[in-house]
Amino acid sequence: MLELETKHEQCTICKHEYTSINTEVMPGIKIYVCDTCLEAAKYNFIWVCMSCGQVYLRPKKLVIERVKDVELKRAYMLCEDMQIIQGIDMCIACDPEGIVNYMDAQKTATC
Repeated sequence: MLELETKHEQCTICKHEYTSINTEVMPGIKIYVCDTCLEAAKYNFIWVCMSCGQVYLRPKKLVIERVKDVELKRAYMLCEDMQIIQGIDMCIACDPEGIVNYMDAQKTATC
């Protein structure tokens, strides 16, 4: 749930604006989201790497078109009208080997 505080911090997404709007995504870890980025979440899926802070923003329609997994596609379609900013454990920027290993395991599991 988003909270309002009197303390302003830099927006975790765009890193340009300062805002008091935040949510605690993990115990002790808050992300701050400005009004502009909240608006962007209407039309884009936004992922924030909880390890390195890298932000990935992709148009919702493009993501839904490209997803091949039927269950994941259905889940994303149900979220299409929602403003969602997701935290991810790792990303290609901070753990490329981990991502490659994960994808290899996924390919093996589906074969």
